[in-house]
Amino acid sequence: MSRLLIAAAHKSSGKTTLSIGLCAALHARGQRVQAFKKGPDYIDPMWLGRASGQPCYNLDFYTQGREEILASVARRAAQADITLIEANKGLYDGMALDGSDSNAALARLLETPVVLVIDTRGMTRGIAPLLLGYQGFDPRLRLAGVILNQVGGARHEGKLREAVEHYTDLRVLGAVRRDARLNIDERHLGLIPSNEADQADRVVREIGEIIGAQVELEALGEIAASAPALPAPAPQEAQAGRSGAPLRIAIARDAAFGFYYPDDLEALERGGAELLPFDTLSDSQLPEAIDGLFIGGGFPESRLSELEANVALRQAIRQAIEAGLPTYAECGGLMYLARSIRWQERRAAMVGVIPGDILMCERPQGRGYIRIRETAAAPWPREPGAPAEIAAHEFHYSRLENLAPGGNFAYEVLRGSGIDGRHDGYIRHNLLACYAHLRDTAGCHWTRRFLAFVRQCNFRNKRTADAGARLT
Repeated sequence: MSRLLIAAAHKSSGKTTLSIGLCAALHARGQRVQAFKKGPDYIDPMWLGRASGQPCYNLDFYTQGREEILASVARRAAQADITLIEANKGLYDGMALDGSDSNAALARLLETPVVLVIDTRGMTRGIAPLLLGYQGFDPRLRLAGVILNQVGGARHEGKLREAVEHYTDLRVLGAVRRDARLNIDERHLGLIPSNEADQADRVVREIGEIIGAQVELEALGEIAASAPALPAPAPQEAQAGRSGAPLRIAIARDAAFGFYYPDDLEALERGGAELLPFDTLSDSQLPEAIDGLFIGGGFPESRLSELEANVALRQAIRQAIEAGLPTYAECGGLMYLARSIRWQERRAAMVGVIPGDILMCERPQGRGYIRIRETAAAPWPREPGAPAEIAAHEFHYSRLENLAPGGNFAYEVLRGSGIDGRHDGYIRHNLLACYAHLRDTAGCHWTRRFLAFVRQCNFRNKRTADAGARLT
């Protein structure tokens, strides 16, 4: 269970690019790398997963219990040669004043050594008191080394190394020079359509080569190997209600929609779902004989012309939902199912099953952790003993306008923005569409509730029966 946590003194220190490079470099050496990302993030994990060659999983104190986090890492680290956890923000940053939800708390929980990435621009001897402060702030934390980032050249590197070695006992594990090839456009990190896959792989490979040549990979491996073994996790909970043929769930997977948690998709499959990907940009129809539909988040505003041009699919989706197809849509999926999306001077027609319009704004309209409570109108079957409130997150620059009156909502917003500041989870027929991003955890088993709802609706069999009746 070799593992380490890559953290930084503050946000935008380059730890994501560095983590991508480390995953790619280790993977290129033939090691099985398991990546994790702290916090509710889709974009960084997509790239970490691409670099490591397998899905990257999220670790989040807000939506997961401590035992869940331990079990997730232990289960997957046991199958890897090395596990790399990328922090979010700074090492000691978090919402709680006592640091109980910080990256440092995660490292302590997982008994994982920390490697600190320092953006060294404008810094020489000043790196020493910074590192000493990070070491002394929490003596329980094992700060195992430092990687110097954004180094200006050999002279700059020499001064930095001399200061670190003279004033601290930390090992310098690498010095990464300023390099334009390491710059990734953050706005489009998550957009990796199939026709750009080769380009994305080239970028990852190049970053891996650059980082691998400037960081001591063997030393990192030694540090990771020094982490103690984690307790063996309990077997994963069996899914109730799984019987008979799999439920055929169509899922949008393309350049416009790609924000899905890998463990949520795995939970759907364990629950008896057969996930059938379709492309909203190029497919003219939904997959055949489906029981349900799932459209996750993404950047539909970046593909307005292509989404609008695919009239056949938009009509097919609307007809299916109007006919009762059980559907779950999150954020970008909600936007796609509205009447239209307006961004700057461009307005594009969308599916139109939600009687409202989407306006893209310059500033976030909802951002961060949220808490919602189900209303009596919530359509999915409730589970005995389930918490009354759901911890989730949202991040959207859009808002839903001109919504026809009289609609029902599945959630009351206790913290966050939702659709109108008070409600989220718009309901129409068997559709539930929300800005909230749910995670399947002990506090929110949304996947099995959705599948139970799909079974309850029995859409495919009813539609087949209706078609047969029309023929007789």
